[in-house]
Amino acid sequence: MRIETATEPGTTGVPNEDFAAVALPASGAGGVVVVLDGVTPPPDNGGCVHSVPWFTARLGGALLELSLARRESELADCLADAIARTAEAHRGTCDLSHPLTPQATVVVARWDEAAVEYLVLSDSVLLVEDTAGVVTAVLDDRIDRLRATGVRVGPLRNQEGGFFTAAADPSAATRAVTGRLPRTDVTALAALTDGATRAVEYYAVDDWAGTFALLRKAGPERLFARVRALETEQPPPGKQHDDATAVLIEL
Repeated sequence: MRIETATEPGTTGVPNEDFAAVALPASGAGGVVVVLDGVTPPPDNGGCVHSVPWFTARLGGALLELSLARRESELADCLADAIARTAEAHRGTCDLSHPLTPQATVVVARWDEAAVEYLVLSDSVLLVEDTAGVVTAVLDDRIDRLRATGVRVGPLRNQEGGFFTAAADPSAATRAVTGRLPRTDVTALAALTDGATRAVEYYAVDDWAGTFALLRKAGPERLFARVRALETEQPPPGKQHDDATAVLIEL
């Protein structure tokens, strides 16, 4: 098994709001990968006294633990319990009703000898390579569909008819894209935050197969360098550079 992971802040000296972790049980019977992309808060910090890295570390750590220890539970249930646990950790100090209370996108994949399970919530991506070498992107495309209509997506965060992130409401886990594949059909996985996918999703100069091939051949840092070069040549609106995280797992 090959596991390669890297993360890079969008701005030097500014804390990275992404989270990535991989856990392999001592039995060697499978594993779990969790990748989160924390949402940068407004100036009032979303009514929370904690930082986004505090939130993503809490949520990501809880999700990793629950997904590994409770293999009989669906990933959506593990995410719901991780959200509830994290909310309880700062309910007494923070306004969890604030629409921009700390929150994150989520990718989690769990595998054993029988199956590969996955969950994707919001705009991070899971790439799955099958035994024929075909790469499929598992996407929660609600944001893209909303943007295609020309509406402002911000007010539709965690709203019916909008899109959902992992914040303080455990029910958001039921909105995730989930699935299960036979383990024998899957050769590799890659989890990416949107800071690592701009060459495909914003600049449209690469495709998912090419991104996966670059990641496998040259590693995450080379993928990040490609995205940074595009951002420098043609700066996008908003953040010129975003936190970027990638995890490659060859099963």
